[in-house]
Amino acid sequence: MKTLDQHTLIYDKDCPMCRMYTKAFISCGMMDQQGRLPFHEINNNHFTQLDTDRACNEIALVNTQTQQVTYGLDSLLTIIGHSFPALARIARFPPLYYGFKQLYAFVSYNRKQIIPHRTEDGKTACVPDFRLSYRIAYILLVTLLSTLVLSAFSQKLGNYLPQHHHLLREGIICLGQICWQTLWLKRILGKQYADYIGNMMTVSLIGTLLLIPALFIPLSNLAALFYFAAIVTIMLAEHYRRCKLLGIGLLPSISWIVYRILVLGIIFYIG
Repeated sequence: MKTLDQHTLIYDKDCPMCRMYTKAFISCGMMDQQGRLPFHEINNNHFTQLDTDRACNEIALVNTQTQQVTYGLDSLLTIIGHSFPALARIARFPPLYYGFKQLYAFVSYNRKQIIPHRTEDGKTACVPDFRLSYRIAYILLVTLLSTLVLSAFSQKLGNYLPQHHHLLREGIICLGQICWQTLWLKRILGKQYADYIGNMMTVSLIGTLLLIPALFIPLSNLAALFYFAAIVTIMLAEHYRRCKLLGIGLLPSISWIVYRILVLGIIFYIG
């Protein structure tokens, strides 16, 4: 590995993904031991050309000699390209570069909804801007994945659920959860509503990912029912934890539970 020295990455210390890959750059020798600095430790007298607002959205790489700054995907490709020039050139091929840039933005703008963190008092927070397009894309992606997995898993429940139109049913349930929470909480939560919905979708994503292994394991109908109940319990605990981090109280969790109970009652009534 060729070490990229005289460069500093300004990273979000509250983001586990940011901590992980910046530490990996240093551990494998792609950057020196002083090659990263938490956002909240920035001293603007040292980084005169740094756009702190943009650095919240895209990780910044500062050349400490020239003060030149690159952001986001370009920062990562600069580091990777120093050790693997051919790989960086391939990634900069326009169609690939556009795709990677959109993927980077998708993760970056939703990172606080994927992994929330309460900022310590007195510490400058590295919080990305709200981008509606990326939030909607995240909601739709999780909804689609949850619909497909729940539809497949519902077949393991056998007589506990009606088996006709299960794909449509699960899609309506997933979208219905969003509509239900929006109806009850949008006005109450105000500006925090978008953050809450993003976190709620991550809870759904966690439940979906935990269900996937069961798709490949032979389970009796009863065992599948208990497995599903355990997953819902985990989701409720995670939902409550995230609401606590957001400081929005118990109401969202109560509303979330009420919706689940109503849906379950309707399904059994129809069945």
